[in-house]
This record gives sequence, C-alpha cells and structure tokens, in this order.
Amino acid sequence: MPLPRLLLFPPMPEYLVFTLAATLGAMGDVAGHERRGSWTWPGRSSVLGLMAAAQGIRRDGDFAALDALSVAVAVFGSGVPLRDYHTVQTVPSAAARKPQSRPAALAKAGAAVNTTITLRDYRSGVLFGVAVAGEGLEALREALEQPAFHLYLGRKSCPLSAPLAPLCVTAPDPETALGQMVLPPWWPVEARVARTLYAEDGPATRVETRHDAPLDRRHWHFASRAVHVREVEIRPVEAA
Repeated sequence: MPLPRLLLFPPMPEYLVFTLAATLGAMGDVAGHERRGSWTWPGRSSVLGLMAAAQGIRRDGDFAALDALSVAVAVFGSGVPLRDYHTVQTVPSAAARKPQSRPAALAKAGAAVNTTITLRDYRSGVLFGVAVAGEGLEALREALEQPAFHLYLGRKSCPLSAPLAPLCVTAPDPETALGQMVLPPWWPVEARVARTLYAEDGPATRVETRHDAPLDRRHWHFASRAVHVREVEIRPVEAA
C-alpha cells in the first residue's frame, strides 16, 4: 500500500558550515590598477580558492567538483576599512624577456625601471559564516580541519585568526544551517548575530551583481553572477 502523500517528505539538504575570521582580510575587487579595493564580504572565487588550498589543489588543478558547489556567506562583522600605500617597480618588456628572476630583470633595466605608488585596501577585524552545499562535503570538512596549504582571507598578508570549525549539518536552508556553526570565543557577545546573507538563489530583499565566478584561474578571468541578498537574523550556538 503506498504511503500517504503527507508522509513523503523530501530529505533536508546537507551543508558544510565554517567560520572565516581574520585580523586583516582582502576580499577582492577589479585587479590590474593602481588601486586594488576590497569588498565587504568574501565572494565565490575567494571561498572556492580557500577550499581548494585546504585540499592541496593548485591554481592549474581540477576545480570541477568545487565549481559545482553552491556558496552562501553571512556577515557577522565586515570590519573597518584600512588602506596600505606601497611602491611597485616595473620594467620594460624587453628587459623582462631573458632574465630568469625579477632581481635580474631590475638590474638589466637600470634607469628604465618605473616606480609607482599603489594602494591596497583591506578590512580589519572581520568575521563571516560560510554555508556550502553539494557533493563531497565530508571530504571538504576533513580538509578544512587539516589543510594542505596555509589558508588566507585574500592576500598572504591576511592569515586566518581562528580555526574554521567546520561542521556538516542538515537544514532546510543556508541561514538555518549557519545557526549551527560555532563562533570564535573572543568574538563580542553583542556582535554574535548576522543580519545579511549573500546566497546564490532563494528569496531576496535585493539582487546584486558581482564579478567573482571563476572562468580562467590562471589568467584571473571572472564572470558576473547574480547574488541574492536577504535580511536575516542568524544567531549561532555559543563557543564550547
């Protein structure tokens, strides 16, 4: 005898949730200019790159499994903007052709070296929650527990300031899944709530466009995608 229709509930999806905390974070922007800005939250390419580093996948490696995942990011603290001024030396293309190292190219260029001031933007004191859905989440969780490469939030000057505390959970949606994550114990009590979620689908208060869908990682080519932004209230469990 077939079961009554009301009893045939589809299983809830599984999510991998983890924290991203850093004293300094750099969340990308348009590259190749004198100023490199930073968004207020890590995008899809940043999260996928971090998980790839945890698994030991290099830039020219196989990203097919990671590209198939969906990613949602909750903002607990977007930090304070900080700008770094530094100099960059460039050499004419003719001087850079044959030398096998940058110091050799600079020495060959001599007075032809061009020195310019560049600006790099960061966010100071950030904390985000990430919910990932798709296949192979348990293997990803293990990789985040013991990453193959050192993990950064953007540039190499931005190491993480707390363990990722990855968990595989079942939930009807990413915001409910993120309610089961564990925040760092030092995060202020009054800030232990996220009120904005950036997702790839579902209901939205507004829809934004962001250029962070990887097309060619070796050449830093990215496509635009729609980001569903919704106002939420996520209050994770207290730290153990």
